[in-house]
Amino acid sequence: MEELSKSLEDYLEMILMLKNELGAARVTDIANRLNVKKPAVTNALKLLSEKGYIIYEPYKEIILTDKGRKVAEFVLNRHKIISDFFVKILDLPEDIANEDACKVEHVISEKTFEKLSLFLKYILQSDIKCIDIEKFKSKNAD
Repeated sequence: MEELSKSLEDYLEMILMLKNELGAARVTDIANRLNVKKPAVTNALKLLSEKGYIIYEPYKEIILTDKGRKVAEFVLNRHKIISDFFVKILDLPEDIANEDACKVEHVISEKTFEKLSLFLKYILQSDIKCIDIEKFKSKNAD
């Protein structure tokens, strides 16, 4: 996979999220969700279009190419798993978990992510007696 900046990965992830939630991704929606100005979004979209990740024409819906969808799904999947770990295991509030997951998803190694993902799946699907997640949460409540 071609190296993209963290910022450009965030744009692809947001395009996919908006497409899933609203049926379409538009500049205004991206700007509002990422808390950036419209010209910054337009510049990023032009760059992503030049690199073949999206099809972008001003005032039209933004379309992910197969290449763009692959990256967006990869980043979104990492985000969801890391956020789930933060919420379900560490008992963090969703807003903090999402904010931190957004930072971690770009820098975590593939090996560490794989182990974290397997651990989360194991914990959530197991009837583990030696690790009492609820007891941990209650002892460490703010």
